Amino acid sequence: MKSTVLIRSWQLATTVAVCALLSVTSLTVRAQVRPGIGVGVGRGSASAEVIDVNYADPKEYEIAGLTVSGNKYLDPNSLLSLTGLKVGDKIRIPGENVNSAIRKLMQSGLLEDVELLATKVEGDQIHLNVEIKEQPRLYKVDFLGIRKGEQDALKDKVKLNLGRLVSSTIIKNTQLSVKKFFVEKGFLNTKVQITTVSTDSARNYAAMRVLIEKGPKVKIHNIEIQGREEIEESKIRLKMKGTKQARFGRLFTPSKFIPKKFEEDKGKVIEYYNKEGYRDAIVTFDSVYAFDGKSVNIVMNIDEGNKYYIRDITWTGNYLYTAEELTQVLGLKKGDIYSKEEIERRKGGIPGADLSSVYMDRGYLYYNAEDVIKSVEGDSVDLEFRIFEGKQATINKIVLNGNTKTSDHVVLREIRTLPGQKFSKTDIIRTQRELATLGYFDPEKIGIVPVPQPDGTVDIEYTVEEKPSDQIELSGGWGGFVGFVGTLGLVFNNFSAKNITNLSAWKPLPAGDGQKLALRFQANGRQFQTYSLTFTEPWLGGKKPNAFSIGVSHTIFRQFDQFSIYRTGNSLRNATAFGAYNNTSISLSLGRRLRFPDDFFTLSNSLTYQRYGLDRLNLFYIRDAETGQEFNNGTSNSFLFNTTLARNSIDNPQFPRSGSSFSLSSSLTPPYSLFRNKPLSRDLNERYKWVEYHKWMFDASWFATVTGKLVMNARAHMGFLGRYSPKADYSPFERFVLGGSGLAGTGQFALAQDIIGLRGYDDRSVYTGRYNVMPDANDRQRGGVVYNKFVMELRYPVSLNPSATIFVLSFLEAGNNWGDFKYYNPFDLKRSAGIGARIFMPAFGLIGIDYGYGFDKNPGAQKGPGGQFHFTIGQQIR
Repeated sequence: MKSTVLIRSWQLATTVAVCALLSVTSLTVRAQVRPGIGVGVGRGSASAEVIDVNYADPKEYEIAGLTVSGNKYLDPNSLLSLTGLKVGDKIRIPGENVNSAIRKLMQSGLLEDVELLATKVEGDQIHLNVEIKEQPRLYKVDFLGIRKGEQDALKDKVKLNLGRLVSSTIIKNTQLSVKKFFVEKGFLNTKVQITTVSTDSARNYAAMRVLIEKGPKVKIHNIEIQGREEIEESKIRLKMKGTKQARFGRLFTPSKFIPKKFEEDKGKVIEYYNKEGYRDAIVTFDSVYAFDGKSVNIVMNIDEGNKYYIRDITWTGNYLYTAEELTQVLGLKKGDIYSKEEIERRKGGIPGADLSSVYMDRGYLYYNAEDVIKSVEGDSVDLEFRIFEGKQATINKIVLNGNTKTSDHVVLREIRTLPGQKFSKTDIIRTQRELATLGYFDPEKIGIVPVPQPDGTVDIEYTVEEKPSDQIELSGGWGGFVGFVGTLGLVFNNFSAKNITNLSAWKPLPAGDGQKLALRFQANGRQFQTYSLTFTEPWLGGKKPNAFSIGVSHTIFRQFDQFSIYRTGNSLRNATAFGAYNNTSISLSLGRRLRFPDDFFTLSNSLTYQRYGLDRLNLFYIRDAETGQEFNNGTSNSFLFNTTLARNSIDNPQFPRSGSSFSLSSSLTPPYSLFRNKPLSRDLNERYKWVEYHKWMFDASWFATVTGKLVMNARAHMGFLGRYSPKADYSPFERFVLGGSGLAGTGQFALAQDIIGLRGYDDRSVYTGRYNVMPDANDRQRGGVVYNKFVMELRYPVSLNPSATIFVLSFLEAGNNWGDFKYYNPFDLKRSAGIGARIFMPAFGLIGIDYGYGFDKNPGAQKGPGGQFHFTIGQQIR
């Protein structure tokens, strides 16, 4: 049976227009004239009844039946509900109801084509069928004409879920997304052609093929800046960081043209003008036109306007502070350049020294300051600051979220904002810094949100994100005299001693109480072994930040005749040692946080006992000039009292951007020589039985952000080893050795010397005795009694991810090491420069590599040190 096609989807937009154009008043569709369009009701005979479609005289019908055909996956009832038609409705044919039904179905985006058919007519009763063709479903997407890496990047950028309908909208959006992707990379002339190919007609699946012609990258041939008079052109170009003119030698700042970056750079130029006082500066027009097929020219015109200065500052609404006090805090005065950016910074961008801190540190959380330009005359601006002080807010409660491993009390004891206190902005900032320096949380994700309450109080919600803080050192290295050395070190930075007996807390060790447990073992068999254990409780008693530490260590080194072992073929296990050294140490330390001059200061004191044992081994190459006796036997004892005054305000231990740290320490043994009436013993083993010295160390480090993410670090290090009496010798223990990476090393010098790095020079090589006289190898191994070192670094972060903090650096440094105070010259320094990188991973600590070039020869050396690489692990070069 044939059906009358009442309307198709493609006819919607044209039917009315065509009829109007041809002045058609009626349109009759008959089966006899146009088979397939007219419909016969009955047996399909030529005399069958047909539907007359007359636009001048529509006929009303009642829908007696409504069906859907052609659907494979779509629900027919849902489709019929979209048409807005239902059985029993009265409709006019032709009429808006029919057009609306088709329109609604096509707008759903589910269908490729729709026909509305009259399948049966009985008087004024009509049966309708909606014949549909479903949109194909996406089976796969192929990106053609580009590299594999670009294909992968596009798949991440252009999200096309397989199985979705392939509509014209999807195709168009995909085309635009692909073009945008390449335009952002400088390919402005990218062409994208998309076709769909049926892959499974039975299931209506299709593949989308995206053919891409990138064309060449479009670079910037020339940038012309017009209208500029007051600001130097070089400064304007410097602000346009993403829009650079092509020139020879440009490597790190590409000159490709990216429209989005150009728009951003125009905004940065105007921001710079505003900062310099040109508040009316605008870009009046800009033009980008093709220079050739591969480059464009840019013309940008700037209307600078006047440069404005502050003439007068007035205050309203202030009751707590006078206008003079607020003006002093603001720090702006008559004649200063009017800069909106600078005003905003002084209102609330200088922690502890801005207007907001003055009010908020006294609890006025709801304080607000609005700066208004009262009048402008010529190049002068009168400012009025309108203050809303509000009420003081008292802290109601502290809410802590995110500490899944660390106990609440460990976090809460570092928080400076306590319930019952007045709200304080400075305390908020300080708390953020203290939580970051704990090392247990990601410093970039510490969130602090004040939550005002209806009663005028405020809750403060702290959100932290745990990061791995324990460290493992598993490495091997070449230790010079001792050969290959294996190292196993474990540092648990968030240990919990009280849960040792709780087996369920061992994951793998009990954690969460903020204590530190460090174990380390090094060995290469019989020749060298060292063991150490340190435990630290940062809050002894749990009420005050009194840090208690206890540490024990033991080292033994045996010296074998390596050449004899090699000649005889004996193993080290069966060889006989002809010399040995051992060191046993135990120390107790107690430190506390000070309140004066401020609470960034700490004072720590410690007592240490060390026992050095020598067995036929001249560790320091000391020989008595008269008797010829070597210092190679016996036991040396050291009772040591150390006190250290330190201040640390660094904002982030992994990658500091601001703050400083310094420490001044003195290590004192009893002054045995002052109590001794008799002269020094000629027996060296007796002379050094009780180690005697006083040692002073000073370390300072300062960080500041230069611009953007670039950070400068300046450091100074000094050390002095003294004696109590001029009749006594300088201690052979605890001297300084300088040069190289600064790794402490292993073997006979463990726990007996301070190892200081100086990049660009060999390990232990920097030493000065008499001026321009080459020291012998024994002098260098023995070490100096005074050293200076100064460092300047520029650091730039590559990644601040807590799982791997990475930054690169360049450095200048200089230092020297002297064997006697009479040769000390603080201006005689060995200089070097170079570049390097640091990777901080919580599991392994700090890993660094540097290339340093030394400029100055050591005394008596035939040539300068030149360039060399240095590798460090677990520590900073200092």
